[in-house]
Amino acid sequence: MKAETKRHIKICGWILFIFYLCMLFYLLFFAEEYGRQTEQQGYRYNFVFLKEIKRFWIYREQLGIRAVMVNLVGNVLAFVPFGFILPIIGKRLRSMWKVTALGFLMSLSVEFLQLMLKVGCCDVDDVLLNTLGALLGYILFVVCNAFRRWKYGKTF
Repeated sequence: MKAETKRHIKICGWILFIFYLCMLFYLLFFAEEYGRQTEQQGYRYNFVFLKEIKRFWIYREQLGIRAVMVNLVGNVLAFVPFGFILPIIGKRLRSMWKVTALGFLMSLSVEFLQLMLKVGCCDVDDVLLNTLGALLGYILFVVCNAFRRWKYGKTF
């Protein structure tokens, strides 16, 4: 692949990554449809591992499929782009462990901010689900990159 093409891919990756971070920030801190209240009283948090995941699963019929999907699947999907785009924008970020660790740290930072700003709910289960999403994004990148190499026989 030409150096110019690689540069264009990296620039597009950065633009996508910045757009993704802006959308993520909006959804996590301002989107009222996902339970963000501007005048939330007190702290809302869960530090018991797997408590909310179990609750959503046990009460899935009472809560409805939308609530379960938004909480469980949505938390995973929210970080898939994170794990997919990082290896595109940086060669040193082509390690499963680095991407997973950065996904964990990003999620931990978001949850901490939610706690401090009293926006949404700080939940240890969200950190687990978000980190899983980053890992799945990285795996998706590896699969797509392997397919591209197989099909076109070129390196990235």
